[in-house]
Amino acid sequence: MSDSNAGFTLANGAVRSPDASWVSAGRWNALTAAQQDKFAQVCPEFVVEMRSKTDSLRVLPEKMKEYRQNGALLGWLLSCDDERAYIFRAGQEGYETLEGFNRELAGEAVLPGLRVDLRKLR
Repeated sequence: MSDSNAGFTLANGAVRSPDASWVSAGRWNALTAAQQDKFAQVCPEFVVEMRSKTDSLRVLPEKMKEYRQNGALLGWLLSCDDERAYIFRAGQEGYETLEGFNRELAGEAVLPGLRVDLRKLR
């Protein structure tokens, strides 16, 4: 699991630093040490973006779609101000919107066992 200090170069050439991310050991270890040392040319299988007060809800969903188009399997866009979670999944157009942070999110098949209690973000 990586925080926002990790950066990735996606297949489309975009350089992104999600707020949190996960790349499987198999995909990460397939990179050379030199590739791992910089903005690796790999798309994380799981990404999390936290919406800040200055982020536009028009731009962030596009960024999440870009992750999905470049190989992300699961993405969470979390908007704390209005307590909404937008869930992006591989193979699905659009996203699922969950209202209210009175729940947990699960890593699903991508990260079985991962559970994040959104109530702690209130």
